[in-house]
Amino acid sequence: MILVRNIRLSLSAGENAACEAACRELKLSAAQVQECHMAKLSVDARHGKPSLVCTVAISLKEPGQEAAAAARSRNAALAEKPEFLIRNGTQKLAARPVVCGLGPAGLFAALVLARQGFNPLVLERGPALPERVQAVERFSATGILNPNANIQFGEGGAGTFSDGKLTTRIGDELCGFITDTLLQHGAPAEIAWKQKPHVGTDLLRGVILSIRREIEALGGEVLFNTRLTALRQSHGRLTAIEAEGPGGKALIPCEALVLAVGHSARDVFSMLMENGLPVECKPFSVGFRAEHLQSEIEQSLYHGAAGHPALPRGEYQLSQHVGERCVYTFCMCPGGQVVASASEEGGVVTNGMSYHARSGKNANAAVVVSVDGRDFADNPAKAIAFQRELEQKAFLAGGGEYRAPASNVQSFLNDTAELKIGRVVPTYDRGVTACNLGTLLPAPLTEAVRAGLRAFDRKLAGYTAPEAILTGLETRTSSPVRLPRDEAYEYRGMAGVYPCGEGAGYAGGIVSAAVDGVRIAKKIAEQFCPNE
Repeated sequence: MILVRNIRLSLSAGENAACEAACRELKLSAAQVQECHMAKLSVDARHGKPSLVCTVAISLKEPGQEAAAAARSRNAALAEKPEFLIRNGTQKLAARPVVCGLGPAGLFAALVLARQGFNPLVLERGPALPERVQAVERFSATGILNPNANIQFGEGGAGTFSDGKLTTRIGDELCGFITDTLLQHGAPAEIAWKQKPHVGTDLLRGVILSIRREIEALGGEVLFNTRLTALRQSHGRLTAIEAEGPGGKALIPCEALVLAVGHSARDVFSMLMENGLPVECKPFSVGFRAEHLQSEIEQSLYHGAAGHPALPRGEYQLSQHVGERCVYTFCMCPGGQVVASASEEGGVVTNGMSYHARSGKNANAAVVVSVDGRDFADNPAKAIAFQRELEQKAFLAGGGEYRAPASNVQSFLNDTAELKIGRVVPTYDRGVTACNLGTLLPAPLTEAVRAGLRAFDRKLAGYTAPEAILTGLETRTSSPVRLPRDEAYEYRGMAGVYPCGEGAGYAGGIVSAAVDGVRIAKKIAEQFCPNE
């Protein structure tokens, strides 16, 4: 296969035009081509006149001619999909592997182990997706929170109620395996070629269910509403785990545990620290959710072309260094909504979510400022306590019932509590209360966010417009801790435990977490052999 990059076309051009341009670039006739299709599509919106930038994949009827054809253009190169192959090891396990957590990391770790014949046991503290969706909808409507069934916990993990973004910066060849697997399980075909692919929370749910059913069909077992409570070890090596579920407490023999608990598993982090196991501070960020009209964002990005049907919903990513801190936007949700994401009683947490169509009136994104171990004397317990304290302050400022504090961006910049609702109507599902948001963060963080917002307005016109709204607080951008692991991916505190994914501090987003899960499962499979 040949990849022809940097084909630039007008917005009115389609896939046929891209294929014709690629063939002209390589001096190929239609008779020579076996298959031609779009491999990547992006938009160059610079200079006020957006255009399409395409990568086209071409396969020839005579594969031996592809190298010569690719050599005709500096924009072309031969491409082969890397083979994903695992050869099981020979070391015997006394019990089947256990995966703790069914977010992206745990889901993909369990899938790989199941495909390799290991019949993994999966523990998920929350419920299966249908029950989880009901719990989330109930909380949104009534304010009745289930601490184990919410936007943070349950089948699919926190990413289930998000935009379903599949963008990543890790550049790992395993990313292709993740994309292929998602496609096999019903993700939209466009994720294979769009520059900024996303699934959307509505479609992602079906994909997750399909993957879980494959795990079960291959001999894996999933125990929902089952929480990890303790690790047992002998001479520094895992021997068993303790769990608590609907049937009570259980001791489960285990020599290989994939610990993929997610960034909000504070009870697990506390359990590890109480048992003297190593837990380190990791950088994370806190701040607010900013909402603008989606149409205004697209006007700022696309100018006169805004609204053209060939253009994707406008997205942005902004950052600004303020002293030693970074203020940046995170998890931007075009046409989405701000959702109530608490997992502990008495705390308000915000996040963003979009459906596949991204058809909502508002754009929202986290506007956050970085913090790290220096802010907490390198004490992970203090970092977790800091998150919790902010969430409790937001709860009180919102007036209870999980209402969120909010203000206009200009009000935040001016250190006032004004909230004027005009064309931008807050979408936070539990409702909002006017508040001086500057009082919720420590003063240095507040001032850094203000400086960042002013810089964003210079980069994206209208970012601090009078109608723009901030809602608080965003505290779960990533895990505040890291569980240190060695070169074999085992926990430095206990052999046989494999910290994995975002909660363990090794990923940031759906794809990178899933890749880490695959990487851990591959390591386990290549060392051990399945029990017969």
